Amino acid sequence: MKTVQERITLLGKALFRRDDICSSEGSISSFPILFHTPFLVSGVGIVICMQGFFTFALNRCVMRASAGETYEALPTDNGLVEEEGLERQDKLTLEGFLPAVKAQERKSFGELMEAAKTNPNLMNVVEGKETLDEFVDKLPTEALIHLLGGQPNTGVANTFGMGNLPEYGIPNIMTADGPAGLRIQPQCGVNTTAWPCATLLACTWDPELIEEIGKAGGEEVKENNIGIWLTPAVNIHRSPLCGRNFEYYSEDPLVAGKSGAAMVRGMQSEHIGASVKHFCCNNKETNRKDSDSRVSERALREIYLKAFEIIVKEADPYTIMSSYNLINGVQASENKDLLTGILRGEWDFKGMVTTDWWTHGEHYRETKAGNDIKMANGYEERVQEAFEKGYITRDEIALCAKRILTMILRMD
Repeated sequence: MKTVQERITLLGKALFRRDDICSSEGSISSFPILFHTPFLVSGVGIVICMQGFFTFALNRCVMRASAGETYEALPTDNGLVEEEGLERQDKLTLEGFLPAVKAQERKSFGELMEAAKTNPNLMNVVEGKETLDEFVDKLPTEALIHLLGGQPNTGVANTFGMGNLPEYGIPNIMTADGPAGLRIQPQCGVNTTAWPCATLLACTWDPELIEEIGKAGGEEVKENNIGIWLTPAVNIHRSPLCGRNFEYYSEDPLVAGKSGAAMVRGMQSEHIGASVKHFCCNNKETNRKDSDSRVSERALREIYLKAFEIIVKEADPYTIMSSYNLINGVQASENKDLLTGILRGEWDFKGMVTTDWWTHGEHYRETKAGNDIKMANGYEERVQEAFEKGYITRDEIALCAKRILTMILRMD
């Protein structure tokens, strides 16, 4: 565990690193950005604005070079026909609803131990008495659906939990926001380190330092009984007008990917989960839940997906967070091509996918696409109705539940 003095030393290293860019070996430090030193206060704005300018120029070049070819052309009307299903929820019912607190009958320790002998129990998987597949097969469909939504806060957490089926030995794993330090409400009376924001960390050109900061941050997360830290954010600095650019590393997907991978490795060395966000093309805050990012396949793969691909292949994150926006007409959280085809099929991602908090996607459609859990609150009744009407299968529900349980089993 790092002392306060050691954490202050780390902060100093991150803020005042001024190494020259001199590598010619194709490493992270061989990609030139005009302002690579983290100027403080107003200088940070200069970094972000210059990054936005260069990204704008790059995007314009890609668009000019892309005329007339399918791979490079911007989509116009993709003619999507939505799969038959339930009438979509009113968006007002998708905003800010909190997970219900589930009442539990009071039982003695002896009664709980006796019940564990007959009920399916996750501890049997931990102890090697049965496989996870065997455990999931024994759970009723209602319990599996319960796992697909966010759970109430406990302790100092304020961004809700995952799991929470104590009758089956499944704990409630808490989440906490980031990315510039573990975020706990002031009234809890807990002090945590305010680390430099992602843009400044990327300006160090030092993945080893970023990994060390990730490890130190992970220690703080762990000592506050949090299981998942909702960071790093690796969206591209596409425009200097984006209100969350300070959370993102760079306009360069290689810099963002290498920096994000280092952060994930550091955090997860403490056996707490990273949540790499926002997957993908979430490059503005205005109308962020309903905006449609129209992008060619070439730009998507070479710019907007590349950082995520690097992190998945180099750091094996426990979770990835899908974004609010639509991508070429499809909600990111409902996009099967993205979440199942590219993320899992092409990149071999083994972790769990969570939505961003209170998305406008339809819960059961997100599940079908491979988005394992809806945060901060699930809609069990909607998934249950879709299951009863044949719009989603138990196998699809069980697959997502199994990935959530796999993630829980990775925690200390």
